[in-house]
Amino acid sequence: MPISLSTVRRFFRAPALTLIGAFGVALALSAAPASAADTPTLKIGTATSPQIEALKVAAREAKEQGLDVKIIEFTDWNTPNAALANKDIDVNYFQHIPFLENAKKQGGYNFVAIAPGTIMKIGLYSKKIKRFDELKDGATVAIANDPVNGGRGLLLLQRAGLIKLTPGVDYRATTLDIIDNPKHLKIVQLEASQLARSLDDVDLAQGYPSFIKLAGTTDPNSALLFDGLENKNYAIQWVVRPESVNDPRIRKFISIYQHSPAVRAALDKAFGNLYAVAW
Repeated sequence: MPISLSTVRRFFRAPALTLIGAFGVALALSAAPASAADTPTLKIGTATSPQIEALKVAAREAKEQGLDVKIIEFTDWNTPNAALANKDIDVNYFQHIPFLENAKKQGGYNFVAIAPGTIMKIGLYSKKIKRFDELKDGATVAIANDPVNGGRGLLLLQRAGLIKLTPGVDYRATTLDIIDNPKHLKIVQLEASQLARSLDDVDLAQGYPSFIKLAGTTDPNSALLFDGLENKNYAIQWVVRPESVNDPRIRKFISIYQHSPAVRAALDKAFGNLYAVAW
């Protein structure tokens, strides 16, 4: 049976239409907006602290808004910066400006602080005395062993009237700046996160309420003396690599953290009056 001209035309026209249709679908797919699943998970590093609960609350709210967030906890104060430099995380949240500046100097890091978080009090704690004048001659006092927080501890000891430092010295003070020590205090330096656990072994210790709460060694509110919350230099910072300064994922998460009533409630529950916000 002979094939008609119209049949031949339909035969050759069909593939062309199929090709055009396939091209149109591909074009439509390429023009479609990226879904939340296409956005890489935001990795946030922090040090072990009750701060984590507020971060988890913010992460849940971010998830509801299409941003997947993973909170990565480190047990020391050195690894979060190393992880940020190695691009294992996108941002870290655990350090204040003086600590950051010292870390950049010591580690050669190229980091940027892009927003402040909370300011945490530190205090002088003891399970053996109720007043500073009860400290015996030669008593043992523990302070942080890093260059920044150790200096902050020494300044607090000076405020307590226990030592005198070189006039005008700031948080960079070291034990070499002690010019008067009338009680002949023996000052030992420990990892900041371990100070809370030293209270059974020393007469007085610099302490961080968050670590004391985690350790359960004493009441975080029971310090003989607290430093104030007015110095925003000690506000915890959101820290990133320079290329991430304008990362919309990070900016969105920070905004959630700063404006969420649920996050603020978590901070209040964790710290009571031992913290303030710096934004």
